[in-house]
Amino acid sequence: MLKSYLRIYKAFTLVMFQYAFMALVPTVFCIFYPEEIKNAYPFLITAVLSFIIYFTGFAVRVEEIETIGYREGAVLTIFTWVMISLLSAIPHILLGNLSFSQAVFESVSGLTGTGLTMFTDVTKLSKLLLFWRSFTQYVGSAGFAVLMLGMVLGPRALGLYKSEGRSDNLVPNIRRSAQLILEIYFAYTIAGTIALRLSGMNWFEALNHTMTALATGGFSTRNGSIGEFNNLAIEIVTIVLMIIGATGFGIHYAFWKGNIKAVLKNGEPWLLISSSFGSAIVLSVYAIGKYYENFGKALRYILFQTVSAVSGTGFQTLPLNEEKWIAFSPFMFILIVLMLSGGMMDSTSSGIKQFRIWVILNTLHDSVKGFLMPRGTVRKKIIFKGEQQIIFGDDNIREALLVVSLYLITFVIGSFILMLHGYGALNSMFEFASAMDGVGLSCGVTSPNMPLTAMWTLIIGMFTGRFEFLIVIYAITKVINDLNKKIDETRLSKRINSGVSIK
Repeated sequence: MLKSYLRIYKAFTLVMFQYAFMALVPTVFCIFYPEEIKNAYPFLITAVLSFIIYFTGFAVRVEEIETIGYREGAVLTIFTWVMISLLSAIPHILLGNLSFSQAVFESVSGLTGTGLTMFTDVTKLSKLLLFWRSFTQYVGSAGFAVLMLGMVLGPRALGLYKSEGRSDNLVPNIRRSAQLILEIYFAYTIAGTIALRLSGMNWFEALNHTMTALATGGFSTRNGSIGEFNNLAIEIVTIVLMIIGATGFGIHYAFWKGNIKAVLKNGEPWLLISSSFGSAIVLSVYAIGKYYENFGKALRYILFQTVSAVSGTGFQTLPLNEEKWIAFSPFMFILIVLMLSGGMMDSTSSGIKQFRIWVILNTLHDSVKGFLMPRGTVRKKIIFKGEQQIIFGDDNIREALLVVSLYLITFVIGSFILMLHGYGALNSMFEFASAMDGVGLSCGVTSPNMPLTAMWTLIIGMFTGRFEFLIVIYAITKVINDLNKKIDETRLSKRINSGVSIK
């Protein structure tokens, strides 16, 4: 058992080595903004601490990291994310003048790709800190540390790779799969940055918004988010980037290989597009005369919000904290449903995921079809996930229903806790759904002055929602089970040494 945890810690120190270099990335902007040199020290401190943790790994006497199993991967994933969340909070404390809880909130919101923020005026922040917020979303949503560790360890990182919520083996080789995901991610980043620059943003803002759009995170360099630019071209490019971010890497890989047939056979893209665009059209018709004078203007703003919600990005072009939008209850309820549903499996998006909804819809269809067919008919159904063809069966249904149940139960509990703090029912449901599903849209509940218990409720919601609950449960269960075994072994050893007979 001890050897198992030594392997976990050794792998953790390798992640810390990678994270140390990631912490130094914001300092590169000192080249373009020399006045920012005075703000580089928090990132140097974070990197030094990460290197120190890495060097402690040399004291761990494990000759070679063996294959990391799923249970070990669960513990490693949760432990790594907790430590990185704490380390990532350092710049927010030192440069952003946030308290510990506020800084952890901002850090977790970034790494989980949520986008809720403790800062009331981001325009006063250092450019290094602005980039750090965007970069943590870019890194955390894609699971960069895990992907890079997968490239180093190859098949030995299978348990960690899957425990981080990934099943997108684009090719049989894990190392090559991780490399392909990073290549796809970087290619979209370059293209998105250029597109936003041509649309009217400066290079710094274009890079930041591209990273947070692809990460479906939603941190912005403006207090009014994308809406502050009031630029249709920027909004269109951002919608495209949000959809790209919410699309599974397996589907991206099939697309770039030219396997359009496989792409079209995937149910997730059809669900995501139809739910966001269909909802926007219905709501836009409803809003004519009440909120907008014509359909075109209504569709422009409402479509942006529905795509932002279902993709889990959280960019805003509407001030959802204003009373008139909170009073638009059909709009708010639909946004809650879209946030809960989330993007596609193996994307940077969180939430229940479109694949599981597709599985449930296929279950209903299959049940009705089976009822109408002759008794004893043998049926085999194939559903596509990227280029993979999955035989539809009980395992798919059980997993989908389990995750949906956990999301809904947690949603009810989290919303109820916020209501106990005096927030309205609709506001509580909206804000907790936004946190748990890694969205970042806010109706005004999130603020630096909110009660600490409410703040930590959202932090826990963001963290557990990022890993779809099961990984957190598995990790805690493994640790508790191992501790109980160790206690039992110690008691047995003491009884033997004391000469007590064992019956």
